[in-house]
Amino acid sequence: MEPILVVGIIIIYFVLLMFISHYTSKGASENSFFTGDRKSPWFLVAFGMVGAGLSGVTFVSLPGMVGNNNFYFYQFILGNIVGYLFITFVLIPLYFRLRLVSIYGFLKERFGIRTYKTGSLFFLVSQSFGAALRLLLAAKILQFALFNALGVPFFITVILILGLVWLYTNKSGIKTIVWTDTMQTTFLILGAVISIYAITSSLNWSLYTSFQEVVNHDYFKVFNWEFKSSNNFFKQFIAGILVAIAMIGLDQNMMQKTLTCKNQWDAQKNTLVYSFILALTQFLFLGLGVLLYIYADKNGIELALGEDGKLLNTDALFPNLALNYFGIFAGISFLLGIIAASFSSVDSALTALTTSFTYDFLDISRKSKQEKEKLKNIVLLGFSGVVFLIIMLFSESKGDVISLIFKVAGYTYGPLLGLYLFGMFTKIKIKDKWVVLVCLGAPILTYLLSAYFVKVFSFDFGFINIAVNAGLTVLGLLLIKEK
Repeated sequence: MEPILVVGIIIIYFVLLMFISHYTSKGASENSFFTGDRKSPWFLVAFGMVGAGLSGVTFVSLPGMVGNNNFYFYQFILGNIVGYLFITFVLIPLYFRLRLVSIYGFLKERFGIRTYKTGSLFFLVSQSFGAALRLLLAAKILQFALFNALGVPFFITVILILGLVWLYTNKSGIKTIVWTDTMQTTFLILGAVISIYAITSSLNWSLYTSFQEVVNHDYFKVFNWEFKSSNNFFKQFIAGILVAIAMIGLDQNMMQKTLTCKNQWDAQKNTLVYSFILALTQFLFLGLGVLLYIYADKNGIELALGEDGKLLNTDALFPNLALNYFGIFAGISFLLGIIAASFSSVDSALTALTTSFTYDFLDISRKSKQEKEKLKNIVLLGFSGVVFLIIMLFSESKGDVISLIFKVAGYTYGPLLGLYLFGMFTKIKIKDKWVVLVCLGAPILTYLLSAYFVKVFSFDFGFINIAVNAGLTVLGLLLIKEK
């Protein structure tokens, strides 16, 4: 694809973002950046959250991972649905009752100031890594599609993306993002649909024939009952429940959007509709993955294999086919999808990081309007720098990014999950000053246990490491309870 065309697409897309930013910034109050003035239409939030939940990881990594993991990831998605029910009927009523801006205020009410700041700190670490890894994949594709041809170094590409995000989010923050995420979700789904159409047309298949080919393919294996496998059904399903609760319900990024809804019922409708649309969309992307491998096989496109027989660099499959084989229209739709992924993966994350840090550590609610604006801009710029550094640290990583994200999440969100479950379902008081040691110790013990079980029993925790981590956190909290 010609670089001039790619540049034109990026410019047009960014102009649309700036137009939305200008429109939503009219009449913005000093709290619009953080709360959206609590006036967001619930259905708009629900659809927009799909884009943030998918990001470039689902857009590119999920179809590619089918080659090594079949449809096993859908076991995890089924668990997600149960987790969303917990978020809808347990967490959202709690957040609205306490009228929270930063959801970690619950920990302050329940345990004390040090637990509150510990929980917020774990979110900051988790979200920084999650946002960086999501953006990493999208930035690599833009580098491949455009910036390599222009001789632009990768680090400049990342800085450019972060700079563009800052331009349209710095004024109204979450109020703008609720609307921009809707546009980004549309382009993400459209990119997948057009790619499916390009594949089926080239193979002269009808929609029904395509569906039959997918469900009859060797990769269409949904359930794994091998106990020691990381893809075992019970491991994936339970992990899906816990990861949804932790990465959505205990995540300032996702809950900040939900809390911009007008009332609790609207927020609950938003979460239920969001979970339904997300599950359908993820199934669509897994199906697209099977079609990509069928297309590669029928067109004699060789895929690199490792010594263990597994496919290498599966994240490169979709970009390579879309940009080099599917034709100009499908290539443009793919680029629009990945550009949407680039922005949606980082804009709301930076806003949430800024909100959490300014409210939880700088007590911004007590500042004047001028001080709020100054602090907000400094912190937003600071976290942009943190995300940049993490991206550069992982810039040479191989394999599917989606597995890496959930693996990291198991270690960083586990203590948060343990804190909330302990706080909501017990009345036990703890020694607040020791909580940080418990929350640091639990992930370390989880890592050591995981390595031990793999070495001695050939038993892989897989995504279930978040359950082990949360359980160890709860045990640690019991050890420091007040008499």
